[in-house]
This record gives sequence, structure tokens and C-alpha cells, in this order.
Amino acid sequence: MNIKELHTSEKPVSAISLFKSELGNATAIKILQGEKLKEHISKIPALLVCVEGQVNFENEKGVKETLKPGDYINIEPMVIHWVDGVTECHLLLIK
Repeated sequence: MNIKELHTSEKPVSAISLFKSELGNATAIKILQGEKLKEHISKIPALLVCVEGQVNFENEKGVKETLKPGDYINIEPMVIHWVDGVTECHLLLIK
């Protein structure tokens, strides 16, 4: 199986549950080039991993990070953040 094969539509942003357990979950996210995962918060700590492509991650505290394949960022709980697709990208969100 391949994460890229999970997203069959060409939605600007697509999120598909990859794994769920009592202790946490993982979500595969695809963002098309030039599209944005709009502002939102995570109630618990999360880890965002770039699998393919390039994105810009920003939050309300002024954090600005460009993620390329293999890069990751820890997402603080209760902090507004958003993600812009610089290129078409595939991400893995672990909570």
C-alpha cells in the first residue's frame, strides 16, 4: 500500500484516516499546489510529517516552517495553525 494511493479525488485538501487506536491515530493528508489547509486547532499535541512535496506551516505564535520530504514539526495543542501547499504534497498527521 502507498499513502499517495489513498487520495482518489482531486479535492484541494483531502484527509483520510490511516490508523486508529485507543492511544492515538494517524491521518494521511494531501494538499494540492497553491491550496491551503485552513486555520484550525488541535486539542492534543500532534506531529506533522511531510512525506512528499513541500508545504509552509504557520501558527498564531509566529512559527513559520517550510517542510520538505522527511521534515516534521510538532504541533502545540490549542494554538491556531494552517498549512499552505507550495507543491502538491502528502503529509502524515499523528496524534
